[in-house]
Amino acid sequence: MMHHTPVFSSLKKILGGPITLLAGEILGAITHVATPDPVAALTFDDGPNPKFTPCLLDILEKHKARATFFMLGENAQRYPQLVQRVARAGHAIGNHSWNHPEFPSITGRERRAQIRRCAKAIAPHGQRLFRPPYGYQNIASCIDLLWLGYQVIYWNTVADDWCTDDAEWMAARLVNQVRPGSIVLLHDNICSASKSPYFDRGPLLKAVDMFLERLQGSFHFITIPELLRTGRPHQSLILQDH
Repeated sequence: MMHHTPVFSSLKKILGGPITLLAGEILGAITHVATPDPVAALTFDDGPNPKFTPCLLDILEKHKARATFFMLGENAQRYPQLVQRVARAGHAIGNHSWNHPEFPSITGRERRAQIRRCAKAIAPHGQRLFRPPYGYQNIASCIDLLWLGYQVIYWNTVADDWCTDDAEWMAARLVNQVRPGSIVLLHDNICSASKSPYFDRGPLLKAVDMFLERLQGSFHFITIPELLRTGRPHQSLILQDH
C-alpha cells in the first residue's frame, strides 16, 4: 500500500515513474526481502513489558528463533534489565520512538528528539532501524529519519494482534501469510494499555508458540539485519498521516 501526500502526488504527475523510483530508493521503507531462502523476521513493537517480554523470550528460545524488538524509549529506560536480556539472547533492538506519538502530527524538532531519546535509552544495544508509531509517516518524517541515518522497517505480514485475542486465529493467519523474506508485525506490549481491551499479551504469546511449532523445520526466523543480508530488500515510499 502506498499513500501519497499532495506535494508528492504533484511531483509524480510532473516527473512520472522516475520520481517514484528515486523516492522509494532514498526514502522508502523496507516491507520484505526478496530471497530464495526459507527465512523470515518476527518483529515485536511497543515493549519491553516486564510481564510479557520475558515469556516471549522463553518461547523464542524454545524454538531457536531470533527476532527484532522495536522498543519504546520510555519502556526501555524503565526496564533496562529487559533490554539487556533481549540483546544477550541474540535478538536485534530497534527504535520505535520515545512514547509513540503520531510522527506526522508533531514538529520536526519533536520527532528528532523522540528518536534521539529512544536511542539513548536502548544504547548500546540499539541499531539504526526505526519503525514509525502506528506506521504513520509523511515526507518530512522520512527526511528526518534519513538525516539521522535510520532505515525504516515496515512489514508485509500481520496477525492483527492489537484487535483480537483469538490465539488460534492469529496463528493460522500467520501460517497462511508468511513467505520467504516476510517481515511480521507483532506486539509484546500495547502502548495505549488504558484504551485497548487487548492489552493482555497472553493470547499473542500462545499464537506465537503455535505458529513457530507449526513451521518448525520449514522456516528459520532471524533478525532484521540478518534478513537484509539474505537477498534484495523491497522498499516502498509509504506515506500515511492518519
